Amino acid sequence: MEDALAKVPVVDIDPEGTFKYILLRVKAKGGDAHKDVVRGTKSAEYHNHIFEKVNPAMEALGMECKCLGGGKIEHNSQEKKLRVFGESTAFGKADHSVSVEKLKSAFSDYEVTWSDDKK
Repeated sequence: MEDALAKVPVVDIDPEGTFKYILLRVKAKGGDAHKDVVRGTKSAEYHNHIFEKVNPAMEALGMECKCLGGGKIEHNSQEKKLRVFGESTAFGKADHSVSVEKLKSAFSDYEVTWSDDKK
C-alpha cells in the first residue's frame, strides 16, 4: 500500500486562474502512512465539490482521505506565481503554509506565497 500512496500526486490544480482548493490527508486504508495533497479546480463551485470528486478516486485506489481545510489559489502561469489565500466555509481554513510547501515541490520554479486575506 505504501507504493500506492507514493503514486498519488502531491498537487493537482488547474493550470491558470483563481479557484478553490482543499488540503487533504490521504492514507492507505488500515495503514498509518499518510501524505498531504493539494487539489484545486475552477470547475468546483464549492470546496466540497472537489472532495466529492477526489474521495471516490482515492477509495478506488484503496485509500481514504480527510479534508484538512480549504481556501483559494491564484495561479498565474505566465508570471510563474501561485498565491494561496482565503478559507472554506464547509471545511475551514487549510494550513496555507503546508499547502505552499506542497505547491513549491510541484512548481519549484514558481514564486509561491500565502496570506490570510479573504480576496
